[in-house]
Amino acid sequence: MMLGKGPMVPIAPAVEVRVRSVLVATDFSEVSAKPLRHALAIARHYSAKLYIAHVVRSSGFDPGVPEAGAAATEAAWRDVERLEDTLAQSGALSGLRHETIIRQGEVWEELDKLVAQEQVDLMVIGTHGRRGLRKVLFGSVAEQIFRHADCLVLTVGPGSFQEPPVESTSLVWPALFATDFGDASLHALPHAISLANHFGVKLVLLHVVSPVGISDRLHWHTGGDFIQMRENARMVGLQRLHELVADNTELAVEPEYVVEFGSPSEEILRVAEKIQVDAIIMGLHRSVHTDIASHQLWATAHEVVCGASCPVLTVRS
Repeated sequence: MMLGKGPMVPIAPAVEVRVRSVLVATDFSEVSAKPLRHALAIARHYSAKLYIAHVVRSSGFDPGVPEAGAAATEAAWRDVERLEDTLAQSGALSGLRHETIIRQGEVWEELDKLVAQEQVDLMVIGTHGRRGLRKVLFGSVAEQIFRHADCLVLTVGPGSFQEPPVESTSLVWPALFATDFGDASLHALPHAISLANHFGVKLVLLHVVSPVGISDRLHWHTGGDFIQMRENARMVGLQRLHELVADNTELAVEPEYVVEFGSPSEEILRVAEKIQVDAIIMGLHRSVHTDIASHQLWATAHEVVCGASCPVLTVRS
């Protein structure tokens, strides 16, 4: 996340995050169990309707054997019925409005249809591994979900809490909002503020400055002092973070401002671990962009969601 250049993009007006429906995508594996627990807890907390969905991938069948798809769909219904029975017996579905859905087709296309048809406010997905593995629950569908979903997306990785934080009567750990001062992150800021106020926790605003940018500027300033330029960049970053909150004065708990230097994904994860946050909140562009900055932003988000030890909420602009 490079130090922002140019005029400040207007911050989106304050919002009240209302979660009336939650969609959790499952493949019935152990990896899916943790995201499901989080989805159940969030739906209960907000009195929202829960949709448990599984997509039978049509691309995985031989078109010359049409009965294969029907058999796979029938097997999926048996799996979802067993899952529903298990949840009902444990009391997890008690008093909770819910619906189980099986679709056949391409995963993202079917999930996208469900989000639109059921007016889903939040989608919950899981990841298979930590950083470097670069695989999420539906593999190549990850980027489509991050870039295009018309709802909030909560990613729950294998390193995330076993039990959802929202099940606690009162949260004590802060939330981390990572920003590069771009329009996508500024669009996400009101959501971060709303969630921090809803749960009564401190919001930590983090900006990561790339040391490459400082080195480039130092190259063109003979006799320049790297340490001084680094300190100047830190002060500029802190000032801009303060300005973000100055325009959003409704924070109930005094926020914290942090500026770090290095790889954005590594620093976000390091700070999140250091201060033990309950959630990381990031802004992303919804549509596909071909510019380098957009690809870097998605790559950073991908590394964060795969490596975080807490859920990561991504908000598309």
